[in-house]
Amino acid sequence: MPIEKPHTQRQVEVALPVPLRKSFTYQMTEPLPAVGSRVKVPFGRRTLIGFYLAPLAHTVTNDYALKDVDEVLDQQPLWADDIWQLICWAADYYHHSLGEVAANALPTLLRKGAAASYPPVEYIALTKVGAELDSEQMKRAQKQQALIHLLQRGPQPRTVVKAADISATVIKAAEEKGWVERQQRVPAAEETPWQLDSDNQPLTLNQQQAIAVTTINQQQKHAAMLLQGITGSGKTEVYLQAMTPVLKRGQQVLVLVPEIGLTPQTLHRFQQRFDVPIVMLHSALNDSERLQAWLDSQTGKAAIIIGTRSAVFTPCKELGLIIIDEEHDLSFKQQDGFRYHARDIAIKRAQLLDIPIVMGTATPSLETLNNAVSQRFHWLKLDQRAGGAEQVKHQLLDIKGQKVVAGISEPLEQQIADELSRGNQVLLFLNRRGFAPALMCHECGWIAQCQRCDAYYTVHKSLYQLHCHHCGSQRPIAKQCNDCGSSHLMTHGVGTEQLENALQQRFPDYGVLRIDRDSTRRKGELGKQLQAAADSRYQILVGTQMLAKGHHFPNVTLVALLDVDGALYSADFRAAERLAQLFTQVAGRAGRAKKAGKVVLQTHHPEHDLIQDLLNNGYQDFALTALAERQAAQLPPYGHMGLFRVESTDRLAITTALDQLVQQLPVVQGAQILGPMPALMERKAGRYRYQLLVHCQTRKLRYQLLEHMLPLIDKLPSWRKVRWSLDVDPQDFT
Repeated sequence: MPIEKPHTQRQVEVALPVPLRKSFTYQMTEPLPAVGSRVKVPFGRRTLIGFYLAPLAHTVTNDYALKDVDEVLDQQPLWADDIWQLICWAADYYHHSLGEVAANALPTLLRKGAAASYPPVEYIALTKVGAELDSEQMKRAQKQQALIHLLQRGPQPRTVVKAADISATVIKAAEEKGWVERQQRVPAAEETPWQLDSDNQPLTLNQQQAIAVTTINQQQKHAAMLLQGITGSGKTEVYLQAMTPVLKRGQQVLVLVPEIGLTPQTLHRFQQRFDVPIVMLHSALNDSERLQAWLDSQTGKAAIIIGTRSAVFTPCKELGLIIIDEEHDLSFKQQDGFRYHARDIAIKRAQLLDIPIVMGTATPSLETLNNAVSQRFHWLKLDQRAGGAEQVKHQLLDIKGQKVVAGISEPLEQQIADELSRGNQVLLFLNRRGFAPALMCHECGWIAQCQRCDAYYTVHKSLYQLHCHHCGSQRPIAKQCNDCGSSHLMTHGVGTEQLENALQQRFPDYGVLRIDRDSTRRKGELGKQLQAAADSRYQILVGTQMLAKGHHFPNVTLVALLDVDGALYSADFRAAERLAQLFTQVAGRAGRAKKAGKVVLQTHHPEHDLIQDLLNNGYQDFALTALAERQAAQLPPYGHMGLFRVESTDRLAITTALDQLVQQLPVVQGAQILGPMPALMERKAGRYRYQLLVHCQTRKLRYQLLEHMLPLIDKLPSWRKVRWSLDVDPQDFT
């Protein structure tokens, strides 16, 4: 009988999901797990889920006893080597805690220590009665018909049914008729084989689309490609036909979209084309649904993975292509906690896997455009509208001195009436929700201001409340002025709620649909409203930038931007780029089918250089000019920034901490330290906010300077009295 060797204790390094940028030492009994495996460890009075890194090369003797690892949770590593390398790279590049980055890359249940195995999932399946139904005879019940069509492929998870915009009410009605049934299943851990024999009904490509598809398909190794296509040029069809050979090889495709609102329509297009398993990953899923989708991707059950920014870390068994739709969108940048940019991490992931990545947009970010101009990225252009759609016409309306009611001038009102009389749809864009952006006293000029922020309350008349859109505080609409006691209070400015009311009164025979964050709070409401707009159930569409992102409304022939003047004189150097992107994206909602489209821009400043450049030359010319200006000023992408944000209820504590740090910094050639300076909104949610901007000529210099600054911060007692964060490559300076 062989003699068992005693298990020895080893000192090991563990990364924990805490803000400290260091590993922690514990004791563990051999055998040691794989790098990146989850371990449960004591940490102070808490128990945390950390990540095993490595054994210590040399045993360390301490004055205190090392704690033992409580439990090893994974026998096999959760991630392939490429994902673990990506996590380590991201923690290093963004100067963030490795444990927090690793935790951010996991679904919530795995973060909490749950087993990396499939939870029970609710499936919807046809009964024998349902299987014998002729769905063509159900034309009056279109949603039930869609449900039966979907289930004829086989039982579907509840998430897939929900993503197809089939509500619980429709399922319940079909259930009561005995057509469908619910089933609780624990999916098998083994890979379910899938195979794409051919894609269904591909559209005929024009010459530019064909060149783009051929170029993408020719890339056998890593290549970054910018697919710049004007709105309506058929970028999605290029994605679909570029995915086909990848899927036929049995490889997976990861598709990143900026907003949850875009995932249902993207899923629908892909389901129509490819008869392969598709999963979605976004914040609207519950914890069990997200874990199942994550496991489907990891085990290779899913052929196509569609997700928002956090999906960039999703492990895949064999990833062959990454697609980023609307790559310019600010939603790809995480603005709190671990502040990463999903586009940049996706590019790094494609490099590690040696696979192609396609970034599609009509309005590329200046960083991406610079990479294309300098030939680091392949530059694929689509400047023709697909399907014979005509180019949109533009009109500038100077509203100085004009009568404007609820944001609409008389000439625009007449154009709206003309389009409605022809049976077309109209889209009005106003990037201010609520009834009005301010409540003012007509006697003394007092304006209702949030007590916790440097901002005015927004009036929400339907709720009879004042809301602060920055800190979330609410209060009833005041009946008297706080300063003079007058009851003569009036709203100032126009929001989407007021615009909706005015249009309903002016055009009572036509339906008005408002789409903004207030009208789409309920789960699933955004998808329903977008579908109603696409189906022309409403003739007048009113909305914020939620309507600007990739949506297809075939009957919209007139798009009007009511007020963009505020963005023309912003202190943020990116404001012009954002406005140009927004204008181009909103304009792209017009004339997307056979009908000609028109875009009207109302402004008090028709002579402004940015407006003239966009109208006369388009986004491309503006962007190239803006790049030259950025280069002259050494602003991104020609300069590289790191932004320290510091906040506290005590302004003196902030300035003291920042001043002490700046005093210890050396003068470095090629680097500038700007600040301390107040944020654009100095006070928010009762806390003062200051910033310190690190501006360097190269990424390497920025990295070295930040690595020098962070240990200094750890040693300064004054920094323990404030809350602070570091944002590498900041996109927002508010």
